[in-house]
Amino acid sequence: MTTAAHEGSRFDAQAAERELYMRTFARQPITLVRGEGVRVWDDTGREYLDFLAGVAVNALGHCAPAIVEAITRQASTLIHTSNIYHTVPQLELARLLIDHSCMDRIFYANSGAEANECAIKLARKWGRLHRDGAYEVITALGSFHGRTLATLAATGNRHYQEAFDPMPDGFRHVPFNDLEAMRDAISPKTAAIMLEPVLGEGGIFPATPEYLHGVRRLCDDNGILLILDEVQSGIGRTGHLWGYEAYGVEPDIMTLAKGLGGGLPIAACLAKERASVFAPGDHGSTYSGSPLVCAASLAVVRTILETDLLSHVREMAAHLEAGLRAIQAEGDAGIVEIRASGLWMGIEFDEDRAGAILDRCRDDGLLVNRTSANTIRIAPPLVVSREECDRFLDIFGRAISR
Repeated sequence: MTTAAHEGSRFDAQAAERELYMRTFARQPITLVRGEGVRVWDDTGREYLDFLAGVAVNALGHCAPAIVEAITRQASTLIHTSNIYHTVPQLELARLLIDHSCMDRIFYANSGAEANECAIKLARKWGRLHRDGAYEVITALGSFHGRTLATLAATGNRHYQEAFDPMPDGFRHVPFNDLEAMRDAISPKTAAIMLEPVLGEGGIFPATPEYLHGVRRLCDDNGILLILDEVQSGIGRTGHLWGYEAYGVEPDIMTLAKGLGGGLPIAACLAKERASVFAPGDHGSTYSGSPLVCAASLAVVRTILETDLLSHVREMAAHLEAGLRAIQAEGDAGIVEIRASGLWMGIEFDEDRAGAILDRCRDDGLLVNRTSANTIRIAPPLVVSREECDRFLDIFGRAISR
């Protein structure tokens, strides 16, 4: 293919993707070239308000100065060494995350799926050592834990699995927020229960406090591990640094990704000492925890800890939810439910028109996401302002009007 990216012409990214890329994404028909804060611009110069934030990744917004400065400085010093050697940013970040969580040990990964793979391996080895070879992990229907074969098997949605059967053995799925079903699923083969505190891809369904406390008790009573997948709910998204803090429940293992790097690919699997059973050679990754991505993550976590950002998240979340409920109360929008967990909301409609709403929003300069035919999801950067929230409410309200 001859490129159209020569001087004086505009590169046709959409045509290039059709020719070159595996058909794995249903992309929106725009090509983004620049971002700043909560705004992005496409290759025609058009501006959009970004209320998806790279699927809850750009926690501090696009090109946040703290992240740009950190990675620029680090890129001129040391980018990659592998985990054969010690590096300072990796261990500084480890100390920060462990000191501000209930965890004791960390392993870095590059994506949420990899972090969850690490957690599953930990649970299996722990079961072999401490529970007579138990290896099963119980997860929730409607959950999403990743796209690798093991994390796909852990995901409680057959839609994602069917094309890749047979799924790896060792996973059981039960209804979310159903404590009796969870109790009935536990057997001598069970090593761990793995849950999202909030079902994200499922459309923002928070666990009830009674449920999560009950699951913790089930784990304690049966001598099994509790894994919390905080790939999306961690790093301030819910208005708390970690989603589990809102419930007062501590996991044995926690996985992180998405907002952890503020746009760079970093993830982590953290564990309490008793669940940290890896020995040298049990697990590894060439790229994980590189100085560059750890420098970015340090900038993100320090910004959250050293500023009033979490209270800002709670304030903006309350403002957005109140605005959406006012639109719902008008009666002609067709909103049947608003589910919120901090700056992370699912808006469900009475008809399958989420795709049309998404298109109308984009045409009017607003980027949102849909998780199903009738549900729109928003996850703006944590730094979103009241004015930007009001602009969202105006555009969204017009887009859903019938």
